[in-house]
Amino acid sequence: MAKKGSILVVDDEEVMRDVLESLLTAEGYQVEVARTGEEGIDKFQQKPFDLVLLDVSMPGIGGLLTLEEFLKIDAETVVIMITAYATFDTAIAAWQRGAFNCIRKPFDNKEILGLINAGIRRRRKDEERRALKQTLKRSTGSKEIVARSDKMHEILAFVEQVAPARTTVLVTGESGTGKELIARAIHNQSSRADKAFVTVNSANLPTELLESELFGHVRGAFTGAIAAKKGYFEVADGGSIFLDEIGTISMETQAKLLRVIQERDFTPLGETTRRQVDVRIIAATNVDLKQAVMEGAFREDLYYRLNVISINLPPLRERREDILPLAQHFIRKYSSENGKHITDQLSPEVLSLLENYRWPGNVRELENVMERAVIICRSDALGREALREEIINPELAAAQASGQSIATQIDLSQGISFYDEVNRFQIELIRRALEITNGHQSRAAKLLGLNTTTLNSKIRYYNIRV
Repeated sequence: MAKKGSILVVDDEEVMRDVLESLLTAEGYQVEVARTGEEGIDKFQQKPFDLVLLDVSMPGIGGLLTLEEFLKIDAETVVIMITAYATFDTAIAAWQRGAFNCIRKPFDNKEILGLINAGIRRRRKDEERRALKQTLKRSTGSKEIVARSDKMHEILAFVEQVAPARTTVLVTGESGTGKELIARAIHNQSSRADKAFVTVNSANLPTELLESELFGHVRGAFTGAIAAKKGYFEVADGGSIFLDEIGTISMETQAKLLRVIQERDFTPLGETTRRQVDVRIIAATNVDLKQAVMEGAFREDLYYRLNVISINLPPLRERREDILPLAQHFIRKYSSENGKHITDQLSPEVLSLLENYRWPGNVRELENVMERAVIICRSDALGREALREEIINPELAAAQASGQSIATQIDLSQGISFYDEVNRFQIELIRRALEITNGHQSRAAKLLGLNTTTLNSKIRYYNIRV
């Protein structure tokens, strides 16, 4: 195969086939030609091509139907449509069916070569992403990393690069961006993949209990310690430990964690003998640890030991290219789980609503939205009525994004019950936080700026289902 790539030209005009074959061969491409859509499909089934130049108007099944058949064979096929009737409707029809671009006859050689070059580059990127996706799919088990954006593609390539090392990794990003999934991918692509991957949510546990979970304890080490227990570090020996929300741990526990990193040993609570351990630490946080260091809330030496290699996951609003494939992935997942047969093809209206929403809860929130949509959907395709109100109502979403007062959204013309409206708003805020965090009350409390006890009492008072 030519280094520059292989191209299939499908056109019923002999002159056009000859012109394109000569032009592209001279540019270093491997070229094959077909006179009809049926012949093109037959050639495409026999061998793969990097790009297809396809005439719109041909005898037989025609260009648009031929395009659909190519995409059934290979959904990532790069197809450039050629037409002598380049109306807006023709171009839109081609793009809607999956064409890479559309060009009008007679075309300029530089123009079509530029489009072909861009199409081949896109094809190469898709191939790289597919290979990386397969690697990561194997490495993360049943939890697939779904990504199309360049940002995530770069991150996943970096994960593959750093995974073999023993070095500590710090994964940062907003809540719901997929930090644990990245940590698991790092572990599963390393030489430790056949050993334990242990997850610890640091925010859920008070200091004494967290230390007991991390380092273990002997019988009688503290009230309630009726039997000795192995800690997570001992369980993860030879493998990896994922410390989620590392920024919430106490200064005392930070000091002990620093020693584990530096000396590779620890002491269970109530014991005096140190135990050696070989564990790779992958930590995650949604807070600015550097700022926490400046404020005296986090040890500077521990910060630098954790931050040897850092991976920052962008929020979903900064990688909107990932919204469609993620939404489709969740539709397939929850359709299967709930025994439904809902197509993962989204209408332009629904896709526009999803892409224009800011997703404060990131991928986790998108998953919750799509799960709910699948459950309440009454047909074989998701409509706007299956989406949440804040997604359907762009004015409300814009008001929330701009910080506009919620009071402007309430009709005061006929009078209201002030306390009823305040209570309703509190209930909605609490439900929203719980949805974003999958019912995780301590995380929801953090989002709302409440302590967990206050949030729990409000949940009971308002009888909110968790």
